[in-house]
Amino acid sequence: MTDTQTKRIDELMKGTVDLHLHPGPSLHPRKVDHFQVARDAHEAGMRAILLKDHYYPTMPIATLINDNLGLDVEVLSSIVLNNPLGGLNPSAVDYALKQGAKIVWMATAHARNHMEHEAKEADFKNKFPVNTKKTVAAIPATLTNDKGQVHDEVKLILDLIAEADATVSGGHHHIDELYPFYEEAKARGVTRLFLNHPTYVNEGSFQDIAALVRMGVKMEHSICMFVPSTFHLFDDEHLKSAIDAAGVENTLFGSDLGQKNNPTPVEGMRQIIEVLTRIGYSDTQIRAMTSTNAAELVGLA
Repeated sequence: MTDTQTKRIDELMKGTVDLHLHPGPSLHPRKVDHFQVARDAHEAGMRAILLKDHYYPTMPIATLINDNLGLDVEVLSSIVLNNPLGGLNPSAVDYALKQGAKIVWMATAHARNHMEHEAKEADFKNKFPVNTKKTVAAIPATLTNDKGQVHDEVKLILDLIAEADATVSGGHHHIDELYPFYEEAKARGVTRLFLNHPTYVNEGSFQDIAALVRMGVKMEHSICMFVPSTFHLFDDEHLKSAIDAAGVENTLFGSDLGQKNNPTPVEGMRQIIEVLTRIGYSDTQIRAMTSTNAAELVGLA
């Protein structure tokens, strides 16, 4: 990489927002902890990062970092509705939102769809991190019943999210569950909607991306799936097609990084900026997809 390219990436890193970091401590093996990713983001000139763990909410950690480390990066928090939080648990969501959580994820590792992939696909199981300690068997979560109707507890969760003006993701549930889920979210007044890695475990197509965007759902792509990492799945052509399906204005990037044997989140953000410059996106478009779209999604001033 030339000095000019490096300087361009340095400049584009300033003000970036990553809503999908996986630092430790965690039952999954992690390369960096919450304090280190915050310090790294500060040094890179990032505007904000959001801490995510599949098994515990991150509000207290974000508050401690923001109040005590004196960094020029805002650290945001979230909750993921897997089994350790009681699954699709309105009370857990209520308490999380009242402590400042910006994003509520529906089930990820404990979504029935995710667990079915893990049971039948060796490659999928090898890519997703494995707990370092044995845990009790998970109860699979669904968003809808056998008739495709959204569960009552999910409706209550959506009401809480709407009241708090927070952001929601459909997690790792199947695309067939996500259509009624996002429709219900809109009907209940949730305005901040997004979906992560839509063509991965959710099994969405480019056509699904376009359809969900028309419903008001933003698309977040996991950087780790487009750069050298243990999760690398997709080439530049896939990336370009996914962006085209949603439009630059509806696309954002989260690193989805923090695992051992992978780039750090800041390294991943630098790498996706390099990819985006290589395949022809302008600085303005790159800033939208790595900064302003994410900031607007979670309501940063």
